[in-house]
Amino acid sequence: MQPLNLITLILLIVGGLNWGLVGFANFDLVAAIFGDGSMLSRIVYALVGLSAVWQIVLASKQMSPATS
Repeated sequence: MQPLNLITLILLIVGGLNWGLVGFANFDLVAAIFGDGSMLSRIVYALVGLSAVWQIVLASKQMSPATS
């Protein structure tokens, strides 16, 4: 697995766990660590969003029919 793919996958897992905490316990771990609305929190959220876009691109490449 390429390093960028692994990093984005890890960020998506962290983001998914954070959203699970928000949904089930009303607790935002990222905001608790970096501060609610802080620049660092926004950077983490942005990186998770970009990771999702990257994983979508990878998935679409894998699902597209092979060309010979």
